[in-house]
Amino acid sequence: MYSVFCCRLAVVIALGLLKAVSICAADAKVSHHYVDNDGVKIHYTKAGETGPLVVMIHGFPDFWFSWNEQIKALQSTHRVVAMDLRGYNRSDKPKGLEPYAMPMLVSDVAAVIRDTGESKAVILGHDWGGMVAWRFAMANPAMTDRLIVLNLPHPKGLSRELAKNPDQQRNSQYARNFQKPGAHEKLSAEGLTRWVKGEAKRAKYLEAMKRSDFEAMLNYYKRNYPRPPYREDNSEPVRLNMPVLLIHGLEDKALLHGALNRTWEWLDGDLTLVTVPGAGHFVHHDKPEFISRTLKMWLLRDR
Repeated sequence: MYSVFCCRLAVVIALGLLKAVSICAADAKVSHHYVDNDGVKIHYTKAGETGPLVVMIHGFPDFWFSWNEQIKALQSTHRVVAMDLRGYNRSDKPKGLEPYAMPMLVSDVAAVIRDTGESKAVILGHDWGGMVAWRFAMANPAMTDRLIVLNLPHPKGLSRELAKNPDQQRNSQYARNFQKPGAHEKLSAEGLTRWVKGEAKRAKYLEAMKRSDFEAMLNYYKRNYPRPPYREDNSEPVRLNMPVLLIHGLEDKALLHGALNRTWEWLDGDLTLVTVPGAGHFVHHDKPEFISRTLKMWLLRDR
């Protein structure tokens, strides 16, 4: 009898584990939407029925699906929107540098928020999406309920490190290469998806990169990334009053963690700083469960 019970228990546990793995591996159920921002069509996905709005902004080379695990984690407590930045995947890809100036990228986020019928949102960004998130919060504090940034230090911290840290200068060579004329011609969808783990996930990324415009993607660097000779920005900071969560994978080689120092001196609201050992630049891909738990805990702390 004991052995029969153990066998049945083992089967139940095994089925439970299989179900858990299946749930974890599933894609988030989202609806697809478009908003026109002064003639540029921006694609975004939505999930969740109740709770505050969270707008997720991806970086390079990525698209809305970057946030798949976080969408699943938050959709029971929040309404979640994940954008395709202009130039990427299903969003429009205007020609030239000026359409990729930071004010234009910030205005895309505002257009998405308004299209959902809301006047403010939690803003969450990674990499270039992180820079857009910082700048959005500075330009539109009334529309920013809270700010979350993954692996993109405060702009002042990045400015300081580029001006004074030889390691950061050396590790930013990739950005200087992206700023060269014709740099987009050296890119391929296959090359841009080598970092993605898992065949099924990489296939989705390959399809998205083939729909994207490589020249537009590099225009983010050409229009917005600092160029040498680097100079530290010593201007008075735009002080943010909303709560800020800053997450950084410590193995990031593109954006070194020294840029995190003194972030608290540039904010008037509270700052939660989470450093993640064993994770690199794509921290939410490297440690998806940890990042999802951290986001949910932080977002629910005052509710």
